[in-house]
Amino acid sequence: MLRKIIHIDREKCNGCGLCATACHEGAIGMVNGKATLLREDYCDGLGDCLPVCPTGAITFVEREAAAYDEAAVKANQAAQKQAFHGCPGSAVRTLSPQQQTPAQENAPASSSMLRQWPVQIKLAPIQAPYFQNCRLLIAADCSAFAYGNFHQDFIKGHTVLIGCPKLDSVDYSEKLTEIIRQNDIKSVTVVRMEVPCCGGIEQAVKTALLQSGKFLPWQVVTICVDGKRIDA
Repeated sequence: MLRKIIHIDREKCNGCGLCATACHEGAIGMVNGKATLLREDYCDGLGDCLPVCPTGAITFVEREAAAYDEAAVKANQAAQKQAFHGCPGSAVRTLSPQQQTPAQENAPASSSMLRQWPVQIKLAPIQAPYFQNCRLLIAADCSAFAYGNFHQDFIKGHTVLIGCPKLDSVDYSEKLTEIIRQNDIKSVTVVRMEVPCCGGIEQAVKTALLQSGKFLPWQVVTICVDGKRIDA
């Protein structure tokens, strides 16, 4: 249908993320450090995001777009609230990673590349704006401690989920299946430790991919306890 909808100029966007926070419907998220319209049917055309943009990157256009789906928006909002479990620390947030300047590119990495919160598989919602059109990283939580350049090599440009199948004593496959099934995910990377018990997280992802019915590119990277990286 022809209707009024937002347009985001990615050249003007500075990646502050204020528009994603202002969009209560969840239509906007951060992709590779830039604001992106994730779901046309989540955009109500009222423009709460416009006044918070410091660079004027957001405007209204009139074009063919999916109709605003209020029921889908409410269902998504309810799913996010359910994920909180009464804990403010579990609230869904879209983050804006700090970009290195050219002078910093060859220096040791220090900036966080994390794009969303929460990151624990047990706390993550089934649906969230940051899952749309994302490259999903599912990592054993020890891997970030063992591998020194984890943010730059793995987290950068990804939506992150972490867990430990031994300590959590749960099967992640059911929840991961629904996350993959209900969101538009481009690829999946699994980062695990070399220890045998860490195979549980790899197996959970394999099961989730099969049960989701989707054929996605995926890879497994193993981190040794001495910090070495082994690509499968």
